This record gives sequence, structure tokens and C-alpha cells, in this order.
Amino acid sequence: MFRPVCRLLPLVLAPLVLACGSATPEAEQPDTMVDLGTVRSGPEIQANELNGAIARQPRNPVLYARRADFRVKDGQLDAALRDINQAIELDEDAPGEFFLTKARVLRAQGKLEAAIDATAQAQQRGYNPPELHLLLGETNLAARRYTTALDYLDRVLREDADNAAALFYKGLVYANLRDTVQALDYLRASALRAPRQAEVLHQTAYLLNANRQPLAAAPYIESGLRADRSYAALWYDRGRVFDFAGQPDSAARQYARAVRLDTTLYRADYRLGLYHYKGKRYAQAIRPLSRARRRSQYLPDVGLMLAESYESVGQTQSAWIAYRALVKQIPGNRHYTYKVWKVGQRLPNRQLDSLKLVYGAPPLPQPRRVPTTVPTTIEPLEVKPPTLLTPSN
Repeated sequence: MFRPVCRLLPLVLAPLVLACGSATPEAEQPDTMVDLGTVRSGPEIQANELNGAIARQPRNPVLYARRADFRVKDGQLDAALRDINQAIELDEDAPGEFFLTKARVLRAQGKLEAAIDATAQAQQRGYNPPELHLLLGETNLAARRYTTALDYLDRVLREDADNAAALFYKGLVYANLRDTVQALDYLRASALRAPRQAEVLHQTAYLLNANRQPLAAAPYIESGLRADRSYAALWYDRGRVFDFAGQPDSAARQYARAVRLDTTLYRADYRLGLYHYKGKRYAQAIRPLSRARRRSQYLPDVGLMLAESYESVGQTQSAWIAYRALVKQIPGNRHYTYKVWKVGQRLPNRQLDSLKLVYGAPPLPQPRRVPTTVPTTIEPLEVKPPTLLTPSN
């Protein structure tokens, strides 16, 4: 099973880097029925159960460190950081494990350099386990220091060649380096060793789809959905397979499901909006396209499709704003400048003036330049009398 750090991989790295899911091994069937309502477990409950111990021993650094570990697993990052700092402060000779916990908290907060500094302090105390190298590999991957990331991941794999997390991150490194062959090799190796890790299966399928291999991607998608049907990115991958198969209606249903599960999945919004736009269902295209554009204005033609959708359904003010945004994004584009002026002609002057105050007055469309014809003056050739060649006598 992946270490908790696998769940900390951020979306900054887009479109190739997302958070890993955690598979839960199936428990053996107990001989007697258990009242699940009486079962107390999970990182939050375990952290709370330490409160009493800490109240009795408020200067015991180990208790704070243990509670920090539980809290980071539960996503209580600020509280976890307070606990681990308290543990380090109480122990003048704090062990390296404390600093590894601190590094994990800082990494989860997106503080990459601070996390790397904390791992360095752990190493200075002689603490250098594979978990620390794995964290350094993933953190350097997030920081786009790919050579350094590979170095730490290779250290992990030298000790454990079957480490699924290290293989996974190494695949992502090569994907970012545009080495598709090696990326797929490592991602497939990771999927083989962690067949129920939805994120591993998603990244493998995503890369295969990106390289137009939907038939190869499909088995990874179905395996992932069998493991976790709530994993939105896999439904997006499934939609891409239907798109490649020429089944846009089926693809749109997958994108819609992906968006319902995760409203931040802007690529699914974009594909869904594109589907409605191509079908001239402009009213239905507006919402997914606007959400997609908020996340990334550089998706192909997303701003233009949104502006034209607003214009087609008669939302003139929104269309003006969308075209104005395109002029700011691509200055000098004659078509967008013209559309701002043209759509603005349909708005009342007072409304248009107030929009200009908020969004800035757009440049006026320049008339098409017609090259001026300069009269060509032909200087008369100098007339010289012909030279007669008379034969000499």
C-alpha cells in the first residue's frame, strides 16, 4: 500500500500530476457479527484518544509527535504542524523521525522548500530511511527538479525494486520529461504491483489516451473503476476512450459523471462544454465552459466558444465581457476587437460605459488598411543622337 505521501501529489503540475487514492485491503470475514457503531478507529479518533495522555504528560514529546502523525493522515495540517513543532521544542535532541513527520506536514501544505529543509535536518540526525527518500523524490518532482527526483527515487528502488510508489513517481518524472516510453514502462510496473490504486491506473490510462492508445487505456480504466467508482478522473479517462471510438453521446455521459464527482476537474468540463457547443446547445454549453475557463484560459478556443455561446443565447453583456477578456488575452486580434465593438453596439450607452469602467475600454476596430497607390513618375530617358558607324575609308 502507498505511504500517506502518495495522497499529497498536487494538481499545479497540469494536466499530469493529481492526488493518489489509498486502497483498503479486504478484511477477513469475522466469525461473529460486530456492531460497527461501537468500533472506534481512524486517525481522527486515534488523535483524540491521545488528548488525555497529553493532558497527563504535557511535556512528553513522543505523544505530540504521535498525535501529529495521526493528524496529518486526517488532513488536520495546521494542528499537526503545531504538534510536531511542540515535540521538537520539548526534545532538545529530537530524533530524525520528528523531522520526517514535519516534512510530511509541510509537503502537504505545499511548502516544498520548507519540507526539503526538514528532511535535511532528519538526515543530519542520521535518519535516512526509504520513506524519507520517497518523500524527497516526490517533493522534487513537484518542484520540477526532475534529475534530483530521479536520484532519490532510484535510491528507494535499489532497496526495494517493487516499491509501487517509487515506480509511480518515476513514471511521472519521465512523463514530464516527455519520455513517453519510459513513463509508460514505470507506470505499468507500478499498476502491476498496486492493481487497486486508482491514481496509478488513472495516470497510466491518461498517458495512453494522450498518445492515442485508447484500447490499451481501457483495461486500466475499468480496473480502476472496479476499485473505486467515485474516482472522477477515471470517468474522464473513460469519456476520452468513447471520444476516440466516435461515440460523443456516451463520452458526454462520462464527462458529466466526472464533473458531478469532482467539480474541479476542468478538463471534463471543457469536453462537456465542447460537446454541447458542437451540437449548438449553447445554453447548456455555458456553465461547463465558464468553469473550465476559470481554471485554464488556454484550453483550445475555450474563451471563444464561451463568448459565442453567450452571444447566441442573447446574453449580450456576458458576451461583451467574454470577448473583452479575449482581447486582453490576445492583444491585436482583429476579430476579437471587432466582436467587442459589434456586441457593444447592442448595449445601452449607460450600460456599456459602466462595463468599460470595470473592464477597460477596448481598442476600437481599425478599418482595413488599403495600400495607397503612389503615382509612379517615369523620368524621360535622355535622348541622344544615334552614333553612326561610318566605315573608314
